[in-house]
Amino acid sequence: MLITTTPTVQGAEIENYFGIVTGEAILGTNIFKDFFAGIRDIVGGRSAAYEEELRRARDTAIDEMAMDAEALGGDAVVGVDLDYETIQISRGGTMLMVSASGTAVKLRW
Repeated sequence: MLITTTPTVQGAEIENYFGIVTGEAILGTNIFKDFFAGIRDIVGGRSAAYEEELRRARDTAIDEMAMDAEALGGDAVVGVDLDYETIQISRGGTMLMVSASGTAVKLRW
């Protein structure tokens, strides 16, 4: 499955449009990751735990979107947009949300 942020694919013609496809992933973090991320915020630096969670959520959202496109008969998704959000939940927890959307298409090479 070809997935691209561009509206076209160089060297290919879009034969058929199947419509918008989406994928979402919401992943929870835990109190220890939140605690250590908070320390990183104070002293600076990157939070490897959060980066890994975001990477995992992004991959899940893209995979779901690709499965939706394949179910419609598409062999590519063009115009892909990724959105990232954090959701605060009760008791101070945080959820990470990633959504992917694009247009499922059939390509002719």
